[in-house]
Amino acid sequence: MSVLGISSEKRQRFLFKNPYLFALLLLIAAIAVNFYLQPNLFELRVLNGNMRIFLPLMIAAAGQAIVIIGGGIDLSIGAMVSLVNTVFITNVSRDATPEQLLLALALSLLAGMLAGAFNGICVAYLRLQPIVTTYATSFVFAGLALRILPRPGGAIPSELSSLYRSAPLNVPLALWIAILLVVVWALLRNTRYGNYLYAVGGDDQSAYTTGVPVNRIRFSTYVFAGLFAALAAIALTMSTGTGDPRMGMTRDGGGMTLDSIVAVVLGGTRLSGGQGGIAGAVIGVAILGIIRNIISFAEVPNWWQTLVDAVIIIIALAGPGLIRLIRGQR
Repeated sequence: MSVLGISSEKRQRFLFKNPYLFALLLLIAAIAVNFYLQPNLFELRVLNGNMRIFLPLMIAAAGQAIVIIGGGIDLSIGAMVSLVNTVFITNVSRDATPEQLLLALALSLLAGMLAGAFNGICVAYLRLQPIVTTYATSFVFAGLALRILPRPGGAIPSELSSLYRSAPLNVPLALWIAILLVVVWALLRNTRYGNYLYAVGGDDQSAYTTGVPVNRIRFSTYVFAGLFAALAAIALTMSTGTGDPRMGMTRDGGGMTLDSIVAVVLGGTRLSGGQGGIAGAVIGVAILGIIRNIISFAEVPNWWQTLVDAVIIIIALAGPGLIRLIRGQR
């Protein structure tokens, strides 16, 4: 059978490769409601401000998406963001030289990747449960962040904050970076590594029997998560201009662990792995951000956002079982 000349098999294959289509429709609806409540939504100043807020979580959610696609999960994303923030802010000052700034950036990226590699070793090679392992390491990384920077403080060069607020070609820099994320993922998705990643997340035993280096792929997903957490921390530091050892773990700082998982699920990525992508995660973050704008402008109590996050995760967990149940009844 076919609909509009498209066979059921082709349609299912298309939806499998583009699971974010529902999220895209939801984003359009959310933007429409937000625009009704905030008519100046698309003014450059407002758009730039929103994108600067959304971008750190978009980057962190991209790293979370890679881990989940590979069949894992990372509950230490927020703690890694806090850790990298403290590493970055303690190695720069308001009058830092370009050399000092580059060193701080390099140390920050290295710290994030080392933290991710530690998670990867525990999960991929020591065969520890991802959800328990990364929950435990989140306390390790949070403790290190407090050790490095016991209390909020520090400052970055004003040029960095100005750069983050810039809008090349009248398009916010943060939006350019979000687009770049999606483009890079589209290129990576069609490489051998991309195919291996989905194979591992879909069925690691079958992937292993076909010669896929399962442990290396799974290890690499956590390294990517650490790298993206570092990039998110740098973006968040450029946005706030200061350091805070709890920056990635508070709601005001993004509540990045839970928010990243919600955004990934909202973007069409299955928590069981093997499906989804970064594009959906980016869209998911935009939806969450716009929903928060709507709640704010509609003067709805903030606890509704927590309820929305919880409902999204419950639906994501229960959805496949409900679908199988309905099909079985039929």
